[in-house]
Amino acid sequence: MEKQIDTIVFDLGGVLIDWNPDYVFRKVFPNEEQMRWFYDNICTPDWNEEQDAGKSLKLATEELVKKYPEHEKNIRMYYGRWEEMLGGPIHETVDALRHLKSNTDYRLYALTNWSAETFPVALDRYEFLHWFHGRLVSGEEKIRKPFKEIYELLIKRFNIIPYRAIYIDDNARNLFPAKELGFHVIHFQSPSQFKKELIDILGEEL
Repeated sequence: MEKQIDTIVFDLGGVLIDWNPDYVFRKVFPNEEQMRWFYDNICTPDWNEEQDAGKSLKLATEELVKKYPEHEKNIRMYYGRWEEMLGGPIHETVDALRHLKSNTDYRLYALTNWSAETFPVALDRYEFLHWFHGRLVSGEEKIRKPFKEIYELLIKRFNIIPYRAIYIDDNARNLFPAKELGFHVIHFQSPSQFKKELIDILGEEL
């Protein structure tokens, strides 16, 4: 009997890799309130996502410095100290990926919002990023989640049948397009919760 699920697609940041600008800016700002204000008003998530969609880090930085010259030092720090924002692997999820790669025949892919300029740093640092059968990096494709086009590109490039695939992401916003296209989805909130939901969908122990 042919099994229902044959493909598992992982988001990277927040699922397999701990990335957080707080690791840098907690050392910079005297309190949480000032740090949050900086994220809400200067180096915003929307601004960072423009680079995830292919915009040059240098251009993005210079534009923001010109707009907010009084914050130049901290703006330049965002990508200047980007590697310090990498907190390391989320080991329990990496262990689950290792098991899937070594002991099953599921096809494994990654779909990530990540700047094309910084992704090579992660590739060099984390061996498990080379375990996938394929990867789709938003900055390389010039399109990012949650725009439906990147999910459609994933499906086309890797010949994925959505109803036979699971998509895992820590950002609930990114799950909606995948679900609309027919993927089974898991909202990653912790390694143990993720593993339990994965086992429930697959119908087998990991």
